[in-house]
Amino acid sequence: MAQEALPSIDIAAEGAPSAREQIASAPGFSPEKKALPVYRDPTGQTFTTVKREDFKTSPLVTIGDLVQYSPGVSFKQGNGPRDMTLSIRGSGARIGGAMRNIVLLEDGFTMTQPDGFSRTDSTDPHAYAGVDVYRGPSSALFGNWANGGAINFRTRTGAEIDGVETGHEAGSFGYLTNYTTIGKKYGDFDIALFASDARGEGSTTHTEFNTQTVNLKASYEATPTDRFTFKWVHNQLYGNVPARMSLNQFYFDPYQRGCYGLPTPSTIVSRSLCGQTAVFLNGTNGATAQVSALQSGWHRNDRRDMLGLRWEHDIDAQTVLRTQFIYDDKDFYQPIDTPVTYGDAPSINISTDLTHHGALQGRELTSNFGVWYNHTRFTTYSQNLLGWGNGDLGPLLTNKQEIMHSNLGGRFREELELAPDVTGVIALATEMSKVAALSSSVSYPSGALTTVPANRTFWNFAPEASVTWRPDREWKFYARASSGYGTPQYGFLFVNQQGLDGNNTNLKSQCNSGFDAGFDWTPTETLKVTLNGFYEWYQNEMLTQSPGNGLKNYTYNAPGSVHRGAEFLLDWRPIDGWRLLANYSYNNQIFTSFVEQRGPSSFFNRAGYKIPGVAPHELTTRIGYDIPQGDFKGVGAYLEYVLKSSYFIDNGNQLTIPGYGLVNLNMHYDRDVSIGFLKNISAFVEVRNVFDRTYVASATVIANSLTSGFQNPGFVLAQNSTGSIYSGQPRAIQGGVKFKF
Repeated sequence: MAQEALPSIDIAAEGAPSAREQIASAPGFSPEKKALPVYRDPTGQTFTTVKREDFKTSPLVTIGDLVQYSPGVSFKQGNGPRDMTLSIRGSGARIGGAMRNIVLLEDGFTMTQPDGFSRTDSTDPHAYAGVDVYRGPSSALFGNWANGGAINFRTRTGAEIDGVETGHEAGSFGYLTNYTTIGKKYGDFDIALFASDARGEGSTTHTEFNTQTVNLKASYEATPTDRFTFKWVHNQLYGNVPARMSLNQFYFDPYQRGCYGLPTPSTIVSRSLCGQTAVFLNGTNGATAQVSALQSGWHRNDRRDMLGLRWEHDIDAQTVLRTQFIYDDKDFYQPIDTPVTYGDAPSINISTDLTHHGALQGRELTSNFGVWYNHTRFTTYSQNLLGWGNGDLGPLLTNKQEIMHSNLGGRFREELELAPDVTGVIALATEMSKVAALSSSVSYPSGALTTVPANRTFWNFAPEASVTWRPDREWKFYARASSGYGTPQYGFLFVNQQGLDGNNTNLKSQCNSGFDAGFDWTPTETLKVTLNGFYEWYQNEMLTQSPGNGLKNYTYNAPGSVHRGAEFLLDWRPIDGWRLLANYSYNNQIFTSFVEQRGPSSFFNRAGYKIPGVAPHELTTRIGYDIPQGDFKGVGAYLEYVLKSSYFIDNGNQLTIPGYGLVNLNMHYDRDVSIGFLKNISAFVEVRNVFDRTYVASATVIANSLTSGFQNPGFVLAQNSTGSIYSGQPRAIQGGVKFKF
């Protein structure tokens, strides 16, 4: 009997995983992936998710504290306490306040208004469960303004919160924030509510602020095939704003602590030390005086409300229809420098898309089709700033702009299984954008009225294609070609190329096309390595030209530049309790075709020059240890190092902003407990900028000045080019506690 042949056994037939199942199907077709909307984790996209566990025991003041561990993303201080100007791969790095070239979303609801502007200070970073970052041109998925990519902030569901959380944080320079999160799931109804109050004095003179935020997400499963999601974001901000400085002013008095008031007339010494601006003494015309931001009361008094409703309907088991409506109102009053512009900008955004999971000749196929329409119509007013008061304005209106901007677009996207371990993607978006605006300006003392109409329609197309190969569970390789576009902002259309009030509607949309290639290596659950490279061609970027003294700057399409570089991410837990995080970005970006005008007859060829505002090297790394078990479980600490290399801030590459390296030290405690109603206790204390480095937190691009037709060297720009720099915060201590019930 021992020699008797036994029947063969078909292992696969007994339920053991086949070779195909061991790979877990072609990339993008797992059950978990299919359950998500296409935008959540698009196959082939260069994509990073920052999870709540990465920042839940860290101080959270701005959005920068969340995105700092995503490769390719840089940020700088904007015009306000929580205003961060984000940039992906250098796109939009010139801008000092608000954002362009990146689409912002929250829980899939668009937070970028139809005219292309986004702000990051309308939301509190404590509200989020994670952040999804889409790197590289992404208009095939997100439409207008996604030249550099997109960012989606995700809040927690009520089921994830499951109770009540209260948090309290305080720190140096009068910082104080209190917030509450309430969340629960009751049957088919899920609700999550976040509310916060934050205030502080700031490390720089005249940066006091207070801001209140409400963030609500409610979901209801009305039937087995119908789901509704309601979203509400409200923010009220009052914040004093300091003047930006020249580089020499930064060196002499980085925190503007001696700049409470300037002598009249101001002296050479005061101009060397303090950020300032010239204002009309009567608020209209004639004699001027130099004043500081505190003297004239620079501040922001803004309100933002976004209401969104999404309906998801399962047509069948494989087909989902999603339709959503957004009402977004931005009410802004910002007496910062002069002239001052204020207004109220309401907008609507309607979109619908259909996703079908099917097959093509026996291979899996996901098809997505979408259309959208968004529209804004509003009026802005401009008046001159007075020299003394709390942002008080002159008696007469200097400019009125009536604006209408709308976008109508559509897209399709096909994700096809090319082989059991390979997925291919093709996508295309097309969009019509229309701007109709009227600018009315008054000159004083004559009272002459000048009107400039601007009407323009833009057509844009954005193709995309990618291939993703996952040979096994450890490796994923991808290559992607993509494109993005952004139409001119209405304010660019009212000054002609002679520097006079006039039509400038010959502007073209700026476009970005590029290639990405990279890999993810995840050999174990405790190690993940991501590396990718990119090469992008920017065309018709909208830059500012100067036709000469006494004339207005106008906007011009620079023919070409290249953005190229590499991005690296490491997440390693070598031993239980230990964790190493590292995020590095390399950017090598130059103009390839750009002749800049700096005066009536001075032209400079910038081909081969570095693009200003973009640091070649950025690194954020953290090493930490959390006691994994025992009586001291939950006690932990980490050491963090942040590096930013030096970079130019002028097109002529004459003036360099110094780089810096910062060290942060954090100690924390986070543990689940069972004490009455108390479920979790979390606390932290962090020393930021341990070695008290003085550094530049924000530098906007400056114009090259001339002497006898020749460019001035860097030391002249360092003295005279004001309106650029904000200092970073000196050494500060911040602590907080959080309780969950």
